[in-house]
Amino acid sequence: MPEPGTTALVILLPAAEPVLAAARRVDPALVRPGLPAHVTALYPFLPDSSLTSSVLAAVRSLASGVSPIEVRLDEFLAAPGFAALPAPSLQPVTDAVCSRWPGVLPYGGRFGPRPSAHVTVAMGGDEEILSRVADEVRPLLPLTACATALQLVALTERGWEPRIEAPFDG
Repeated sequence: MPEPGTTALVILLPAAEPVLAAARRVDPALVRPGLPAHVTALYPFLPDSSLTSSVLAAVRSLASGVSPIEVRLDEFLAAPGFAALPAPSLQPVTDAVCSRWPGVLPYGGRFGPRPSAHVTVAMGGDEEILSRVADEVRPLLPLTACATALQLVALTERGWEPRIEAPFDG
């Protein structure tokens, strides 16, 4: 579990909220609390205490070069203890973020230098539970969303809180 001061760069996808709600109906513990449906661009990012004005400007600059992106979520993937919706149209953004901060390993390096862009639907759960999640989620697909910004969030004692939202203006 991350500690307060941990930050992340995420791309919010409110249109995918029904998918998280479906997973919560199966088991609320499967869905991470505090963050709406999103694709993670880089987690963990820099510590909250090191978010200088130049770092924030770099986030804004990167986002300003990206045009809003239509995201089609049409596939449900499950692996032991994990379920997700691939979001390949956002891979160029996650790659650009990781390239901009090469010293920050996505997910601490657990999934390599270029993890696949995805919306996490469920964390945990055995095969039967994830099968039930799949049964709830698949009828909701496909979903289309529009990614319009990169958001920097920080974990505080109160939960995840936004620090800045950097619009895609390209």
